Amino acid sequence: MPLSQHDLDAIWLTLQLASLTTLLLLLIGTPIAWWLARTRSRLKQPIGAIVALPLVLPPTVLGFYLLVSMGPNGFIGHLTQSLGLGTFTFSFTGLVIASVFYSLPFVVQPLQNAFEAIGRAPLEAAATLRAGPWDAFFSVVLPLARPGLMTAAVLGFAHTVGEFGVVLMIGGNIPGKTQVASVQIYNHVETMNYAQAHWLAGGMVLFSFFVLLALYSGRAGKSRVW
Repeated sequence: MPLSQHDLDAIWLTLQLASLTTLLLLLIGTPIAWWLARTRSRLKQPIGAIVALPLVLPPTVLGFYLLVSMGPNGFIGHLTQSLGLGTFTFSFTGLVIASVFYSLPFVVQPLQNAFEAIGRAPLEAAATLRAGPWDAFFSVVLPLARPGLMTAAVLGFAHTVGEFGVVLMIGGNIPGKTQVASVQIYNHVETMNYAQAHWLAGGMVLFSFFVLLALYSGRAGKSRVW
């Protein structure tokens, strides 16, 4: 069998992590992107820079500070322990938290661009029809921003699937618990089991290719329509 049970477990854990992270990113990233697209506050640039930090920050740096803060002596660790939750390091929950931080700009930036492209005219038209802010957002903004939402979801999911440094720092390498596909590839390479590494790595290459192909095909279709 090309893939071992450990490989299949790592793939399944990766898909679970990417799905949950993408859902949380859309819930968290949508209001952030909306605020960044609409605000004229002086805080827009600093907050935008903070959101974009994972694009330029080495994953191990982000992973290190998350590890320290979520550890038993960190401020998040102290809080979770006081609530009886223990610490989130070396757990699936820790992987989710780290993945949300690391993939945040891949969701926020496409959403922000989509919201900015809508402009104010549709909202002003909705206001003349007596639509409230929430009604206008859900009935006008989100349908118009659907391509941006799809792009954000695809990029967030794909980026989470490909994570390595952050998840290794936070989750370690616990089979069935924190051992995701990228870490399992690393394990195969360390033990010089290149055949197994090829199967997993090749699968991730194909996955990445088809994700990007679907993304670019969708954009091309939209361009032809317009």
